[in-house]
Amino acid sequence: MKTIIEPFRIKSVEPIRMTTRDERQAILAKAHYNLFSIPSRDVLIDLLTDSGTAAMSAEQWGALMRGDESYAGSPSFERFESAVRNLMPFRHIIPTHQGRAAEAILFNLLGGPGLIIPSNTHFDTTRGNIEATGAEARDLLIAEGHDPQSLHPFKGNMDIARLEALLAKEQASVPCVMLTITNNASGGQPVSLDNIKATAALARRFGKPFFIDGCRFAENAWFIKTREAGQDQRSIVEIVREVFAHADGMTMSAKKDGFANIGGWLALNDETLASEARSRLILTEGFPTYGGLAGRDLDAIAQGLSEIVDEDYLRYRVRVNEYIVERLVDAGVPVMRPAGGHAVFLDAKAMLPHIPSLEYPGQALACALYEEGGIRGCEIGSVMFGLQPDGSEKAADMEYVRLAMPRRVYTQSHADHVIETTLAVHERRAGLRGMRVSKAPIRLRHFTCQFEPV
Repeated sequence: MKTIIEPFRIKSVEPIRMTTRDERQAILAKAHYNLFSIPSRDVLIDLLTDSGTAAMSAEQWGALMRGDESYAGSPSFERFESAVRNLMPFRHIIPTHQGRAAEAILFNLLGGPGLIIPSNTHFDTTRGNIEATGAEARDLLIAEGHDPQSLHPFKGNMDIARLEALLAKEQASVPCVMLTITNNASGGQPVSLDNIKATAALARRFGKPFFIDGCRFAENAWFIKTREAGQDQRSIVEIVREVFAHADGMTMSAKKDGFANIGGWLALNDETLASEARSRLILTEGFPTYGGLAGRDLDAIAQGLSEIVDEDYLRYRVRVNEYIVERLVDAGVPVMRPAGGHAVFLDAKAMLPHIPSLEYPGQALACALYEEGGIRGCEIGSVMFGLQPDGSEKAADMEYVRLAMPRRVYTQSHADHVIETTLAVHERRAGLRGMRVSKAPIRLRHFTCQFEPV
């Protein structure tokens, strides 16, 4: 059939409180124009993040009842560990309460002043955890990834030539190599299997451990299957297993492609590093067989991992974003192309050329979308990435608004509302004003800072 339907039925619903434009204007002002500060009950369509916002399946709710809350040696951990290892063949699986906890443990062990940790593009908490140790988080994205209109099928790829040059020049300063799949900060764009292999081979040649941030591993595998030559006859599970077979470890937020509302893990092959990680885990998270999670959460993740690799689901998941992007492109709205796996990225720099980067066009656009139609998105630009470790500020390469789709939550009519709202804002774009930061913390400011209109 031409129409790709939701491969699930809705069994439970919650109401959306309908608000007026006047109400939303007042709510925005009270929140100091930071969408993170708006109560969720005041949001019509919540696209702030796809992290932890998925609707769990009937089987996952059933799995919650099997959860065993023993402090040590819980069978819930055994089921969790088995489900992870079925897809990711690592020797040591260390649960954490979410992905940033895994990052914090890893980079506290590998980071430090004067060190450089390269990746295709580090996302916010990854960058924050690296910089908190005094190390530099360096992005080595291919040139096509910086061009929203490029139709390169794998715009999330690592720039292999630049990585090789870095390793040749700064080998002693690079403790490891990272790769994020899909590349969230760069429009949710995928990384090819060939690029993963090349990155792993280069890291191995220079004696550096290679880690994958695997938050959206299943979506990335779908793009490999559908876009990369020679991969179309392989199953998603086969592709996922090969991807992680090339890595020495991974960090994971199960709140994305784990279909869970909380949880994550750090996976490692090196026994010494794993022992050190478990010691730090006990200090900061919990015992190694629960790692800051309830047993019921471990069981929900285990079940979610069996559901996320379903090809009917992944086909539908990617098609939702393609549908929105196609409609917006037809109407002349500048967006990141091709559509990513988890979100639609509006190109605020192109839509609002009259607003300078350091007056945060992405934040202005995100606020306008909320005011117009109650849609909560997230700025991915100079607010999120402009503040430097030394306290200075510079413009980000791109100014995006990310509209991240929660998994199994919204229907096509919700997607149509997103399209209609975006088109309405696009019509009045010339009248939008920039923002300035009136109050901010020293790190990860986008979560809690306050703004006022210019």
